[in-house]
Amino acid sequence: MKDDREKVDGEQGRLARLGLSDKARDQRAREIVDRLERDGIETVRVLFCDQHGILRGKTLVPEAFRAALDNGVMVPSTLMLKDTSHQTAFPVWSKNTGPGHGALQGASDLMLMPDPATFRVLPWSPHSAWILSDVVYPDGCDVNFSARSILRRAIERLADQEMAATLGLEVEFHIFEVQEDGRSHSSSTMPGTPVRTRNLTQGYQFLTEIRYAEAEPVLDEIRRAAQSIGLNVQSVEIEMGPSQFEFTFAPGEPLAQADAMVMFRTLVREVCAKRGLHASFMPKPRLENCAANGWHVHQSVTDPTTGRNLFSPDSPGQLTKTAQGWMAGLLHHAPAASLLLAPLVNSYKRYRPFQLAPNRIAWGWDNRGAMLRALMQTGDPAARIENRAPDSAANPYLAFAAQLIAGLDGIQSGLDLPAAEITPYHSEAKTLPSNLGEAIAAFEASNLFRDVLGAETADYLVTLKRFEWNRYLNEISEWEQREYFNLM
Repeated sequence: MKDDREKVDGEQGRLARLGLSDKARDQRAREIVDRLERDGIETVRVLFCDQHGILRGKTLVPEAFRAALDNGVMVPSTLMLKDTSHQTAFPVWSKNTGPGHGALQGASDLMLMPDPATFRVLPWSPHSAWILSDVVYPDGCDVNFSARSILRRAIERLADQEMAATLGLEVEFHIFEVQEDGRSHSSSTMPGTPVRTRNLTQGYQFLTEIRYAEAEPVLDEIRRAAQSIGLNVQSVEIEMGPSQFEFTFAPGEPLAQADAMVMFRTLVREVCAKRGLHASFMPKPRLENCAANGWHVHQSVTDPTTGRNLFSPDSPGQLTKTAQGWMAGLLHHAPAASLLLAPLVNSYKRYRPFQLAPNRIAWGWDNRGAMLRALMQTGDPAARIENRAPDSAANPYLAFAAQLIAGLDGIQSGLDLPAAEITPYHSEAKTLPSNLGEAIAAFEASNLFRDVLGAETADYLVTLKRFEWNRYLNEISEWEQREYFNLM
């Protein structure tokens, strides 16, 4: 084992030479090397979260992984430039490549810097492990438009104001039986032809015991896998729609919660695939009688010195000044933030009245029809706001950053909070964007997001989503064929 440890010598590796490692990281790396042999690990998947919240990376054998802890892993920069179809959305062979000031020209390399704190042995594939990475340029400079980097900067801005955010997760998704796996050559398109499915359980089913018993084997496997890799599961629930489920997690700090979200989504899909099932976090699948998947982000702000919850009111029916400002910021910047909370063309099919999803920019006291649901009782250390606008497909790093940026601006700018709504679907409040195009326009017009994220990052996000939106607009839909083919 001595020889292996010498290969994980932070003082000799590229990351140390670039100032990207320290003694604490080196110690954690050595502990991981010890585990490789002790736990019989054959492969390590070195991953990063891309712009869409998808984990990508390379699988290394232990010898190569030991070197990667020291030297990083090179990957093509085009992984950061693809839209949801896996097509490259930037002209990498031209002089005007896009982000990176020419550093990504010619599909050049970026470097993954493994984060030892995220190392996990996979219970559903016990010979293998995960590790998440930060993305940097080969010279060690930060890729400031990478998702993890964006969230880190938002956390630091909040810390500069002597505040810290605590976030809780409620994640909805579907599990279906696979009838046709879409593996024919003709189905291997970009993106691939959707698999054909049927429900795992029958009928609408909200919190019914019988449906839980029917789905318990796969839900148990998912829960145990999540707990085994350190995810703090609180509940496993039968959701409203057929074959729809929800997991909730204990609150925590934003970066760890974002890491947990991308791990959980990937875990669910991989565990289900091993059973011949298809799990989907798509906001609104085009399936008969299928409910939409929301991702309800609970959030509060604390004083990091005392740990005091700054949303906890002193008297019933009141809001603290911090809570008012935070909520006002979330509402004021909701159209622009939609691009990061509801990032898909499909996301906006979910914003419909009376579907337990918001359609207007409003808040209410414990009201599940409002965009913001205020859950604040006097003296309650868990006083919080629930934002019901995000969907389960959102990139968690970008979604959390949007919350921190908008909420902090509401406090700093002294934005006024409108009155609470009792009937939010009949409110006179402004509506949320009705499609991805409107969300792109709102984000592009936002001085706040452009100033905080930087022009390069804002333009990067707009380019990616406009590429996707334009592909959608140029597609001849089934509706058009049905509407016009026999008519004209």
